[in-house]
Amino acid sequence: MKDLIFIVVIFFFFGILKSQTANLAPSQPVTDQYFGISIIDTYRNLEDLKDPKVLTWMRSQTDYTNRILNKIPNRNYYIEKRLELDRRQGYSISNLRISDNNKYFYLKKNADEKTSKIYFRNGFDGKEELLYDPYIAGHNYVVTLISPSWDGSKLAISLSEKGKEISEIIIMEVQSRYIYPQIITQSIPASVGGIKWLEDNSGFFYVYYPVVDITSNLFGKNTQSVLYKIGEDPEKRNNVFSSNINPEVKITDDVAPAILTFNSDDKYYIGILVDAEDFRKTFIIEKEELLKGKRNWRPLYDKQDKVYYIRLSGDDLYFLSGYNSPNYKLCKTSIKHPDFKNPQVLVAEKKDEVIKGYTINKDGIFFTTAKNGVEAKLYSFIDGKETAIALPFPSGNVDVQSRGINFSDLWITCSGWMNEEQRFRYDVRSNTFTPENLAPVIEHPEFKDIVVKELTVKSRDGEYIPLSLIYNKNLNIAGSNPVLIDAYGAYGMSRNPFFAKSYLLWAREGGIVAIAHVRGGGEKGEKWHLGGYKETKPNSWRDLIDCTEYLIKENYTSKDKVAIWGTSAGGITVGRAMTERPDLFKVAIIEVGMTNMLRFENTPNGEGNIKEFGTAKNPAEFKSLLEMDAYQHIRKGEKYPATLITGGINDNRVIVWQPTKFAAKLMAENASKNPILLKIDYEGGHGNNIPITQRYSGLSDIFAFAFWQLGHPDYQPKEKLKK
Repeated sequence: MKDLIFIVVIFFFFGILKSQTANLAPSQPVTDQYFGISIIDTYRNLEDLKDPKVLTWMRSQTDYTNRILNKIPNRNYYIEKRLELDRRQGYSISNLRISDNNKYFYLKKNADEKTSKIYFRNGFDGKEELLYDPYIAGHNYVVTLISPSWDGSKLAISLSEKGKEISEIIIMEVQSRYIYPQIITQSIPASVGGIKWLEDNSGFFYVYYPVVDITSNLFGKNTQSVLYKIGEDPEKRNNVFSSNINPEVKITDDVAPAILTFNSDDKYYIGILVDAEDFRKTFIIEKEELLKGKRNWRPLYDKQDKVYYIRLSGDDLYFLSGYNSPNYKLCKTSIKHPDFKNPQVLVAEKKDEVIKGYTINKDGIFFTTAKNGVEAKLYSFIDGKETAIALPFPSGNVDVQSRGINFSDLWITCSGWMNEEQRFRYDVRSNTFTPENLAPVIEHPEFKDIVVKELTVKSRDGEYIPLSLIYNKNLNIAGSNPVLIDAYGAYGMSRNPFFAKSYLLWAREGGIVAIAHVRGGGEKGEKWHLGGYKETKPNSWRDLIDCTEYLIKENYTSKDKVAIWGTSAGGITVGRAMTERPDLFKVAIIEVGMTNMLRFENTPNGEGNIKEFGTAKNPAEFKSLLEMDAYQHIRKGEKYPATLITGGINDNRVIVWQPTKFAAKLMAENASKNPILLKIDYEGGHGNNIPITQRYSGLSDIFAFAFWQLGHPDYQPKEKLKK
């Protein structure tokens, strides 16, 4: 009987290949010249998202992928377990905001609800009240941001649907629940600019997008900071900071001019040019001048000053400095006589810890650090003295929050791979933490045997790569365990520990999760970021390769048991690892991935990423982009791993033709018998701003596909034999 089942599975694989090769994408090659080098783009035609042939092929591949995934037993394991855990939890809390007068605003999602609703409390111990339910018949709105006015009398609410980041903003009078009829459109406050209230709570600043068609190359260009006064016509935009009214500032069309505020009584507004980098060109204006109609922004600091994470307090400006300090130092300078290269250093750079963030309250400054991105610490800086504060429990990630410089309130949020996020109020005088969780903290007995191991792996060039392992302590380390390696490595972003139920459920199924903290991220400060940036970008995927070889060498797994997983910019890391070493991996999963970097600056979000990855218009950077282009490194006749590629039809960060082109070429060139699957989410975008069950469903597909291909017995298709 086993032999018969084996034969059926073989025919199942054969059917996949036959069906796939019969439906290859239409190809209209284009040859481009770059500095005397000819580059053939086999599937340039797939960039036309208005071509019916392109749309039909994408839809047919998605339908085909769903048919294949539906044949995998246990496909819904992940979503069912996540929903089960949610029901046990009862409800979850997110997006907590506290006004100056101690009013709490937050999102709450009950286990049986698709999306979160907005709730309110007058103080932590106040009665919980429902403020707003985003559900409207015929729409699947998701609340992407809430922003209370300084006095908590009004609430700005950002809404979007179908994974779109472009949002609508509505305004509510909190006491009466009255919703103003005016609706602000064409903004992305959840990711660009936010909503910054005026001191008198009569209005706010936001960033306006003139073009919101994500297929247009004008998307995201020539944005404006707009001052909106409540009750006014939103179409009559009061442009206060942009290239149109500030030509002397020389704002390029690929950055977003946004306004920052920190305390209601600040004397100044800070104008910042938002792009993909942490260090940004920044301007300043006196608050009274701007509100009187003047637009005389003056330079404050430039990118070369390497200023990051600024805060105002009167005429003092606090910031993290990366100038000659890749792990950052905490500094202060005067607004009236600023000096960013020789500021007053409050906390010097630490050798093995990166300063991650800080907050200022009435009592002093409180800051956090991380070692290798996974070991967090908390410190205070009071009266010129730095003091380490023992945390309630060992944490991989710590955040600090205060109500501002006029209050003593301070909250610490701790979490880790095995520790659910918990929130504490900290009293500096008694040095005590008091739990102040808005959501219940529950036990998870199914994860009691899961352990975490933090390692460093020596790379081929001598650097030590942090590697986090999550697995069952009773697992037999004998080279046969299915391993899922998650890797990103871009923008200086760290993969800080959080209570990742997705990882824990993989481990519960008998697998090992590995988080490879590759270069390009920020786990070891700015030096680590620059180690996987433009011409050094190959370090990102070669670190992933080195971590994989380490796990095989140490007998955690073997080549036919390794799946690699990358999302967004992680598509570069995973895409190039699988094209450089296709023999090393059994499975590759690329979610909404950047895979065609030579053409990325031609996407709506492309120009803003030039500073991180480079431009094909520069000969040196062209070579770097070509090297990191997974699509251009697919070789005909090569045997590639089983690959699941996803995209979102409403994705404005990584436009859907990027993963589509990669999938099309991989299907056509692949010589192995491994399946290559493309799935487009027609109700989503970049993976955010969607109902939680939709996200769980996507993760279920990833789990099922990977476990199927890695040979997990519970995920092997067993079709009925015909007599």
